[in-house]
Amino acid sequence: MNWKGVMPAITTCFDEDLNIDHEFTARHVNWLVDNGCTGIVTNGSLGEGGALSCEEKRALWKTCVDAVGDRVPIVAAIAAMSTADAVDQAKAAEYAGCEGLMVLPPYVYQGDWRETRAHVSAVIDATPLSCMLYNNPIAYGTDFLPEQIVAIANSHENLHAVKESSTHVRRITAIKAIDEGRLEVFVGIDDVLVEGVKAGAVGWVAGLVNAFPAESVKLFDLAVEGRDEEARELYRWFLPLLRMDTVPKFVQLIKLVQEKVGMGSARVRPPRLELQGAELETALALIDAALETRPKAAAA
Repeated sequence: MNWKGVMPAITTCFDEDLNIDHEFTARHVNWLVDNGCTGIVTNGSLGEGGALSCEEKRALWKTCVDAVGDRVPIVAAIAAMSTADAVDQAKAAEYAGCEGLMVLPPYVYQGDWRETRAHVSAVIDATPLSCMLYNNPIAYGTDFLPEQIVAIANSHENLHAVKESSTHVRRITAIKAIDEGRLEVFVGIDDVLVEGVKAGAVGWVAGLVNAFPAESVKLFDLAVEGRDEEARELYRWFLPLLRMDTVPKFVQLIKLVQEKVGMGSARVRPPRLELQGAELETALALIDAALETRPKAAAA
């Protein structure tokens, strides 16, 4: 498992009956890989994983593996309310052919360090698959401090990466200062990508890439290569869209962007509802402005 590059946290596309559209999913993930993405992360927060049944998750993993599994690794997001359920999901992901796991803290219950460590350790130990720990204290209320992340890594040979979504770029340097090069650090929030790479991140679990893979990969490459002026120019255009990844209705917004570029649908599963009224008008105005000024050379 090579934890580097741009790995989309894919949205889950639904048909008119709100069932998973597997045909579209296969086409979407191939399009992302064609544009330079290095892996596919499925059914995370952006993928509405909490609204999917275990059977649906298994079917989604299988669709992604069958579509592009010989080209890039498929990473399954493992999140559940109970440790037993999370362990079962991890084993099912391995059986479906996934090559990696993105391990989340438990839904709902925000345990202390002892409890949270026991939970993620059980998931990491459930399979030999390479794992990424997902730290998102804003969304999940559980904050893995750098020392805690390294402690978990030192106890599990198959923990190889961390998705750092605390929004604090200094966390990246803090992890790298103490982990002795064991962990690959990924940026997990879209609008700190350039700053995160400058701090030492080697990958990006991205959201807006679902609609703009060429621009996302280009921005990441420019940042990694130190082409600062070019990166700054592309980042300036992209930032209003990337900030859609940082608000509560990020799923609805990113799916709306996908619909506007002709690669997806704005459909979401309840309790989420599609945007309407002034909220929708504001989002559409921002998207339209971005499309009107879209850099022609982004895919070059």
